[in-house]
Parts: sequence; C-alpha cells; structure tokens
Amino acid sequence: MGTSDEEIDRLLGTLTPRARALLLTGATTWRTKAEPAVGLRELVMSDGPAGVRGEAWDELSTSVLLPSASALAATWDEGLVERLGGLLAAEARRKGVDVLLAPTLNLHRSPLGGRHFECLSEDPELTGRIGAALIRGVQAHGVAATAKHYVANDSETDRLTVDVRVGERVLREVYLAPFEAAVAAGVRLVMAGYNAVNGTTMTASALLTDPLKSEWGFDGVVVSDWGAVRGTVDTARAGLDLAMPGPEGPWGEALARAAADGDVPEATVDDKARRLLRLAAWSDALDAPDSHRLRPTGESPGGERPAVRASSDARGAFGPVPTDGPGGAEHLSVPAPSPTRDDPARVRALARRAVAAGAVLLANRDVLPLDPEHLATVAVIGAHAARTRTQGGGSAGVFPGEEVSVLDGIRAGLHGRARVVHVPGPRPDGPAPPLDPDDCTDPRSGQPGVLLRMLDADGRELYAERRPGGRLLEPRPVPGAHTVEIGARLRPRTAGRWTLGVAGFGRMSLTLDGRTLLEGDFPPLTDDPAVVHVNPPAQYATADLTVGRDALLVARRELAPGTGRATVLVAAPPAPDVAASLSEAARAAAEADAAIVVVGTTEHGESEGHDRTDLALGATQDALVRAVTAANRRTVAVVNSGGPVELPWREQAGAVLLAWFPGQEGGAGLADVIFGRSEPGGRLPTTWPAALTDAPVTRTRPDGAGRLDYDEGLHVGHRGWLRHHRTPAYWFGHGLGYTTWSYDELTVPAEARAGEDLTVRVQVRNTGVREGREVVQVYLARPASALDRPVRWLAGYAAVRARPGETATAAVRVPARALCHWSVAEHAWRTETGAWRVLAGRSAGDVPLAADLEVVPAPGA
Repeated sequence: MGTSDEEIDRLLGTLTPRARALLLTGATTWRTKAEPAVGLRELVMSDGPAGVRGEAWDELSTSVLLPSASALAATWDEGLVERLGGLLAAEARRKGVDVLLAPTLNLHRSPLGGRHFECLSEDPELTGRIGAALIRGVQAHGVAATAKHYVANDSETDRLTVDVRVGERVLREVYLAPFEAAVAAGVRLVMAGYNAVNGTTMTASALLTDPLKSEWGFDGVVVSDWGAVRGTVDTARAGLDLAMPGPEGPWGEALARAAADGDVPEATVDDKARRLLRLAAWSDALDAPDSHRLRPTGESPGGERPAVRASSDARGAFGPVPTDGPGGAEHLSVPAPSPTRDDPARVRALARRAVAAGAVLLANRDVLPLDPEHLATVAVIGAHAARTRTQGGGSAGVFPGEEVSVLDGIRAGLHGRARVVHVPGPRPDGPAPPLDPDDCTDPRSGQPGVLLRMLDADGRELYAERRPGGRLLEPRPVPGAHTVEIGARLRPRTAGRWTLGVAGFGRMSLTLDGRTLLEGDFPPLTDDPAVVHVNPPAQYATADLTVGRDALLVARRELAPGTGRATVLVAAPPAPDVAASLSEAARAAAEADAAIVVVGTTEHGESEGHDRTDLALGATQDALVRAVTAANRRTVAVVNSGGPVELPWREQAGAVLLAWFPGQEGGAGLADVIFGRSEPGGRLPTTWPAALTDAPVTRTRPDGAGRLDYDEGLHVGHRGWLRHHRTPAYWFGHGLGYTTWSYDELTVPAEARAGEDLTVRVQVRNTGVREGREVVQVYLARPASALDRPVRWLAGYAAVRARPGETATAAVRVPARALCHWSVAEHAWRTETGAWRVLAGRSAGDVPLAADLEVVPAPGA
C-alpha cells in the first residue's frame, strides 16, 4: 500500500480534470461538494467562535453560548481555552458540523472596531497563544478549526472593498504573527478575508502562498470568506483552495473551463483538490480504501463518525473544570464526562467558570466581594441587568437554549438570604428592539410568540408556524413562496406612543389592526452578507396603544432576488421619562445595602458589518451610573460590552467589573465573582482609553480612494500609548483580583543566544488575605536599537497561584521570535545582538522589575 498522499493522488487520478475543479466550489451555503466516485461526502461548516450555530439561523435550534472571544483572551488561560474548544467540538459533533469557522485572529487595532467581541486582543503574542489554544481544543476532538480573516481585516467599515496599506515588516511582526501561530498549532483551514492588502484582494493575494503555504508549510485548505471571490483566474492562480458559498459563484464551471483552456494550470487545480481531500480524510468524510491512514492516531477507521473523540488523557471533551481553591468556586468542579457525551450540567458549569475567569475587575474600593451574610437588600439597576447582552451581533450569533441575566444570577445567589429589588432605569440609547414574546401572542393559537406565514403571489398560505419572537433571519424556504408575513397580537403593558417597525429588504409593509403604517420598496444598499442576512435595517412608524386593548400587528415583505429572507418585526413601548427613571434608581440604591448597576452596548452600536463612531455608552446610561453611585457608596458598576467603552464615572463607582458579552451563564458567573465564590480572573487583552480622543490609533474609515493606511506601523495597542507618552484609563494586562501581590525578584540569564528561546523567572508574593491567581507578564525593550521599535512589547506570560503570605515563582518562556525583527532587505528574521532590557509586572503600564540581558550571536553566525 502507498502512503496517505499517494492514496489521495490515486483518488485524484480517478477523477476528470473537470470533476476536480468542481470540487472547489461549495455545494450549498454551508456545505462542500460530495464526490461519490472517490467516497467523498459533503463537509458541513458553521460559524463560531462563541457557539456552534449549525447551518441555519433558527431560534428553535439552540446552541451552547460561551463568553465572547475578547472574554476568552481576557482569561490569559490557555488550558481553560483549550477545554472550551473541546466544548465547541462536542457542540459541532452534536450538530453534524465538520468545520468550525473560528477563531478570529484579527487584532483590536482601533478601539472603534465594531467586531472586537469576536476578535481576541490588540496584541499579536496574546492573540496567537489564545488562538492556538482554542484550535488545539477544537481539533483534538476531530473538528477542524479555521483561522480567520487572513489578513489585516481589522475593521468593518467598507470591509468588502477596503485596501489596507501596510509595510512588509509590520505585516510580518504584527498582523501575520497570530496566523503563523495558528499554523504551528496545526490549524486545518485558513480563511481569506474580503479586504485587499497593498492593492490586491486577499482571495487573489500572493500572501496565500508566501508565507502561508511555502515558508510556514501550511498543508490545509484556504477557504474564502463567504462571497469574497470576485474573479476566476486571478483567485484560482493564487493560493485560494475553496470558494464559498455555492453552488453559484466565479469558480465552478468557469474554473473548469479556465483550467481546460490553460488559463489556470492543471497542477494548481490538483493541489487545491488534494488539500480538500486531505481535509476530508482527516474529518472522516472520505470513505475511500485506506483513507484511515490520514486520521489522527487513535481514531476509528471508516464507518460511523464518533460523536466526540477522547482526549489523550481520557478526561473527556472538556477536561477537568478548574477551581479557585480555598474560598473559591469548588462547587463548580464536576466529575469528568464520558468521552462521547457531556451532560448539560457539566456544560453549564464550564461555561459559568469561563465567565468568572474572563471577568476583569477594573477598580475596587473595598466594595467587592459582597458578603451575602451581611446584606438585607440589594438593588439591581439597569435594563442590561434584566436583559444582559450575552453575545455580539452578526454572522456568529447563535440561539442559546437558556440565558442567565445578571438579575437572575444575583437573585439566585441571594435566594433565601436577601431581598433583591430591580429598577430598569432609563432606556439605553438606540433603535427599538425586535418584538419580545412577553409583549405579544400568536394571533392564531393565543400562545406567546408570533405567527410566521409563507404566502404565494396571490396571498394564499403555503406554510405557517408559531415562532418565539420577532427576529426571523431564515424563514423556512417553501416552493412558490412570494411573501413572508409575521403577525402578532400586541398586549401593551404600557400605554402611549409605541415605536413599530419592520426590518428587511424589498417590498415591505406594516399594518396595525388593518391600518397601513408604512409601505414601500427598500432595496439593499450593500451586498455585505452580515447586513443582508443578519442585520437588515428597519423602517419605523408610531402608533398609540392602550393597556387592556390588544392590537394586531402584521409585517409583510416580498422575497426578491438578492434581498435574502431576514425579516424582523419591531415593537417598543414609549420610553420612560428619564428624570423620573433616574430618581427611582437613585431611591432604590439609597435604600439598599449595596447596588449593582449594569450598563452596556447595544447590537446597533457593537456588531459585525459596521464600526463604532464613538465609545460612549450614551448620556442616559452614564447619568444612571452617576445617580446610583451618588446614592450609595457600595455600588458595583458592571460593564456589558465586547470592547472598550468610555467610563467617565469610573472614579465614583465603588467597583467597576467588566463582564464582556459573557455567554449563556453570564449572570451566574458574575454572581460568583460579586459574592466572592470565584476570584475575577480576567486581565485586559486591550488597552482602554479614558476618552476616544486619547487613543493613538482610531481610524477605521478608508480614504476617498478606498485605502486605509496602517501608518502607525508597529505601534498598535499599548505600544502606541507608550510611544506617544499617553496614559489610558486601564492598560493592556490590567486586572485586579481579591488579593494583593508584591513583585520581589526578576532573574534573567546572563546572556542569551540569538535564535534560541530563554526562560526568565519572576518571584511574586501574595500580600493579601486570600488565595489568588496572578498573571505575571514579561516585556522586552531594546533602548539602543538601530531600528524603529516599540518602547516595550509583550514577550511572554505565566500565571501563578499562592496562599496569603506565600511566594511563587513564574517561569516565563520568552520565544526566540520575541527578540527578532523582520528584515525587509533580506526578507528574513534577524536578531540584534547586544544589550536588551527585560521587564516584568502586572500590565504594560506597571512593570516594577527590570533586568539587563546580553544577546550574543548564534554559534557559527
């Protein structure tokens, strides 16, 4: 028998050139093409990274929802992230998914980036390490991960067409670095982004070959972002391997003809097809003879796919759930699952643990943790407290089966101990939300929800069903369907002028009790998939409603080519009087032993498809925090956002706790932190400005020619703050626990050889009264460099634990690459020899220890 690659070549040889070319375009939106002649089944793909949605946006098909990617990076805990990757793999197996389209390895270049919640951090080292951990966790259980969006796809404005201009050295040292780490971790797919880099769209870029496939040795599949392939020959001659979605598109038959005509070399097509078959074999999607030779060691050959493959230490898909030690969250530790199935309680426990591990305590003035034994009344304030935003908006969204709000978590944590009073406060700024099932019933059945109907061109009903709410992204496709209709019987609990609307594209109308409120033709102004299919704009009208008098609200939209199917019915009661709401919140806070006020962003402010224009939470939310903190010194301000926001009241709050988008167990995990059952484990993965104007890099909008210059060069994130001698509200790496630490000693080798890793040791001491975890960070500096360099940059980190009074030593590995620079003249990595500086501390702005390091040439250099 031949080797695995030889067997794949034999299989390719049985296919015609046309058949090989046709393999390289998707069969559907989420599936690759099957080829029975070689035993190839379809590969199923799904968005991530906070959950595995599957092939459809259907609220009836629920998914486990983890904290946002920015929250995962805030853990600075690769072991935990690996276990979470195992959970995602189990979810993928449950939903029949072979390929998870995650992690997103783009950087938080500007705080205005609209998709920061889906990205990990501002730093290439941290992003690379956390991203690699997630990849290892997912792929250890037989599901392929995807590193995206290659490369420099770091903002949303004009993302389909923007041409990012970035120098070769900056590209190598900053933006390509996390992808290189992903390839080193064995990632199976890399996704080419929509954007162009230095004048060439990424799906046709030479960067897909060099360095990705040549220098780094990537032997997996380069897949396009959905709809990112715009030409045939240029993209096919580049390193792109798979065009998604399908079956329509610029490849398919056009690629087969181009190959037959010699415009695309046959060997190029064969290499792409070979990569796809290699992925299929690894994924148990290739049932050809001897294809088991391509599977990882220990996997069963052929036949039925295993549900979840066991990890090498037989601890199950997720591994053990870590605990916080004495006084911590031991109650979250649960037995290891079977390697094929994990019970819901264990899933929730791990998701809950992740919330606490990523929560960042930004400030604490002896308020946290709250002691439940000394609380009689707690005021929980804010709209985000009752409807905590658990995930970001856009294509990665999922429908969790259950969500624990902050209010739910606090009530559960204080059940039987203290009274919990909730005051919503003023409504957050932003457009009206989709219709909530609490405000309506299906007019046909009378049950909570809405009635979805699919109608033909004559208005005859083809299909009908009750749905939970007004946001329907993918109404069921029915042959002959011409119109989508959503009907709901509103049951107003508040009288006055309501805001009503319908979101979507094409011909739409909205009626209330048979009276037309709006009607018109609303064509798409963009072909951005995130807008067309996930976040269509809404058209609004107003109407007066009365408590006790139901009203029938009906939205219709015609299904026209290019407009998608997404239809959203919108309804919101009149906004409460701001002054009265603030007074009510302040009164509740003043009468309570402690107050917890929750504020955050909305989907219209932080979502895929657009960048933010400011970092403000809005005047009403800021006023709410000020009113509550003025009324009660023991106020915990909880920030519910995926990326940086301005906190102008941060000095007045008793404590400021960053929750991120915490996933389905958000309220439970945050309650664990607030009541001291878990230590807040998070450290900032991104520098937070006090005001947007302070940030050294803010631009996300291309110029008039469609170019976006990364003219800050290497100085992104904390590097830019240091270069410009600016002080942020909170530095990269910042985060408090429930104890205190002293940094006592830094030990550095006398010298280090160029091209070799080194280990530095940092001794710290727990000076507080509680056991805790500290993330020890090591930075490098080269003060006398002949090159442009950051003031300092992250080189490594390690976490330690210690009891009160104990010392611990963090052994921090500094990879050789951290001392390297990319030589544009030589197109190679080089290391400056001579004097370097090693610094250690708690954040990029707090490095109390420093030592000199002499770097000497490598032997024979």
